[in-house]
Amino acid sequence: MSYNIAIDGPAGAGKSTIARKIAKKMQFIYVDTGAMYRAMALYFIRNGIRPEEKDKISGICKEADITIRYVDGEQVVLLNGENVNGLIRTEEVSNMACESSANPDVRRKLVELQQLLAKESDVVMDGRDIGTCVLPDADVKVYLTAGSATRAKRRYDELTAKGVECDFAQIEKDIIERDKRDMSREVSPLRKAEDAVLVDSSDMTIDEVAEAIIGLCRKPGV
Repeated sequence: MSYNIAIDGPAGAGKSTIARKIAKKMQFIYVDTGAMYRAMALYFIRNGIRPEEKDKISGICKEADITIRYVDGEQVVLLNGENVNGLIRTEEVSNMACESSANPDVRRKLVELQQLLAKESDVVMDGRDIGTCVLPDADVKVYLTAGSATRAKRRYDELTAKGVECDFAQIEKDIIERDKRDMSREVSPLRKAEDAVLVDSSDMTIDEVAEAIIGLCRKPGV
């Protein structure tokens, strides 16, 4: 039987960083669902589709082939055979992913792969609705969050470290607006699963958060 860890939470809470760390330490497969949705968003952008063109999104999403492979222990996201790891972290892709992820056809396409991976392997999966919808029977469910200012500061530091000029106030405003969209969308809104453990990372280090979540796992031999 496979063992599944589901981590949900708002943008900038550190889900991906924490999930990767846990997966490496526990020798699980990390399934970056956000990267899969971003790859799909990139596909829409490349085809000149705007976020409001829902019918076009529903139609063309079926033509996108998005897979995950591991190369030298690192996850590689493939969009129609192309490694797009370095292309899916822009604000444009992020905003498109936020809008298009609410489309039921897009979700249906990607959830199938996510559930198959979880069925066949021990996985750590993070996103907005993993514990509530994608893996409702996950062995461990966590709702990872942090204050909007803390999340904005993390994003600001990340961008400035890359030499990108940005405005802290605008970043926090965008995060708050994204939270509202994610929590109010009709399809699989962001919310804490009833049986999920709430973890607030505002005053915790990455290692402290990872260890807290690993402590919730009770898999023999781990």
